[in-house]
This record gives sequence, structure tokens and C-alpha cells, in this order.
Amino acid sequence: MLIAARFTAAFAALILSASAAAQTWPAKPVQVIVNVAPAGTADVTARLLAPRLAEALGQGVVVDNRGGGDGYVGIDAVVRAAPDGYTLLYAPGSRIMIAPHIVRRADLDPVKSLLPVAPTGRISLFLMAHPGVPGSDLAGLLQHARANPGKLNYGTGNPLSILSMAQLTGAAGLDMLHVPYKGEGPLNPDLVAGRIQSSFLSTGTAISLAKDGKLRALAVLLERRSALLPDVPTIDEAGVPQVTVRQWAGVFGPPKLPREIVARLNKEVNAAVNRPDVRERLQSYGYAAEGSTPERLFEINRDDLALWKRLVKEAGIPLE
Repeated sequence: MLIAARFTAAFAALILSASAAAQTWPAKPVQVIVNVAPAGTADVTARLLAPRLAEALGQGVVVDNRGGGDGYVGIDAVVRAAPDGYTLLYAPGSRIMIAPHIVRRADLDPVKSLLPVAPTGRISLFLMAHPGVPGSDLAGLLQHARANPGKLNYGTGNPLSILSMAQLTGAAGLDMLHVPYKGEGPLNPDLVAGRIQSSFLSTGTAISLAKDGKLRALAVLLERRSALLPDVPTIDEAGVPQVTVRQWAGVFGPPKLPREIVARLNKEVNAAVNRPDVRERLQSYGYAAEGSTPERLFEINRDDLALWKRLVKEAGIPLE
């Protein structure tokens, strides 16, 4: 009885201590780990949100890029961090949902280990084609590809573009050669030069190349058109509604992060995302800002995990 009483008292003290810590949070700067390389859309977005969050929280918010390992380097650092609200993850969904299907890590399940805090929106992907490809729209590209099986190719610079193109070619019944690249940086010059005919590109790059006339934008992977290229139809409008790949990004915490801290973070992230100046800047990157609840981010992850699993299998991407 004495041992049980001591255990109960110790447990209650631990709960009270955690609650008190959550109430005084934050008392020092917060580190936000971004599990992709610098200068990408997720990194730019995190750095745009950081000073707004710092202002709201009354403490510094430091962005720390830890790319590599298909996203696992950054994920691992956050999962193993103390659940005190001072180490968070900002990540695109593809770096959480795809990883379990292409890297064997029995010790770490990103979906089960990371605690959803707040979604921040979606990154637009545009299907781009070289101007020399016959046809002024997606229907024209598909018609040309079907008439010339095995003669056209497409490039990919990341897992998201691989799965997007795999879903497109599968849904449209196309026989095209896949040319993988180590990022959009080396892919873009070959697409502009016509050495590859098409690719899904992230918005910042796609918009500038389309506006310069160096590439032709055929469709955007969103439910509605992008305000930056309003004449470009959605993939559904363009006639291939089966392509459903999406790229969400959001804030996550380590397991057992106190719910009081999750609630505060969710509130401040949503407030930052909904600021007119932030939404305008995000839109200029082609980022569709959209905050919501932790539960909504969990639902997105759950649904996308099943989609990525199927697409990875269909694309024949080997497990490492």
C-alpha cells in the first residue's frame, strides 16, 4: 500500500510538473527543424512563418535545415527530442508519407511517432511541357504520347514528381520513358532545352519558366486554379481526374507533447498563416495557405499514407 501510495503521489507530481511547464511555455527560443534542403518551398515557408510565430510567442523561433535520409534525418531528431515544445518539425507531406514505403526503418514510423500540430497549406505542382511538344494543352500531349509509344520521356526530381507522373501515365495509359534526376536543379535545364519533354515542377520554378515562355504549363495539381497562372486548368479540368497526388505541409511535434502546447501552437500557426501579408507572400510561391486543426492534419496523413503506399508499389520504387 505504501509503495502504491508513493507511486501515485510521484505520478501526480509528474503530471502537475508537466502541466506547469506547459503553462509557462515558451521560456526560451523554439527550434523548428525542416527536413528538406534550404531554398525549397517548405524551407522558404518555414522561414516566412518563423518571425510571425516568434512575435506571437514572445520567444525566438530558429529554423534548422536537416535534410537527407529521405526525410528521416529531421524526423528522427524531432521524435527523439524532449516533448517540451522547444523542438518541432516543419515538413512537406511527401517527406513523411513516402518515407515509410521506400526506406526500411523498423525503429521509426513517422506517421505513428510524430504528433500533428497544424497544417499550413498545399504546395502547387504544375505539369510542364517543352514548347516543342505538339499540342497546346494536356489533351494534345496525351494524344501525341499515345501516337508515339516509347518515344517521349519525362523527368522527375523528387519522390513527389515520380509518383505524380506515375499516376498520370498510368491513368492515361501512356508509354513514356522515365528519366530520374537528383532534384529540379539539374532537371530544369534539360526540360528547357527539350532533352526531356515534360515534368511536374514546384511552383516557384514552374511559374517563372512559364511566364518567360520557356515552358508550357498544361495543368496544376489543385482542386482549383492557381491565381498565379489562372489560365492553366486543374488536372481534373484538363481531363485526368484520376491524378490525385497532393503535397501538404505542416507542423509536427515529438510524441507526448502536452496538449496545452499543441493547442497554443495550433492557434498561433493558424493566425500566422491567415495574416494577409503572409498569405500574399505564400501565394507568390504558389503555396495555397490553409490552416486547420491537428485532427485535420492527422486525417490528411492517414489518407495520404494509403495513397503513397499504392503509388510507390505501382511505380516500382524499390525498398531501401
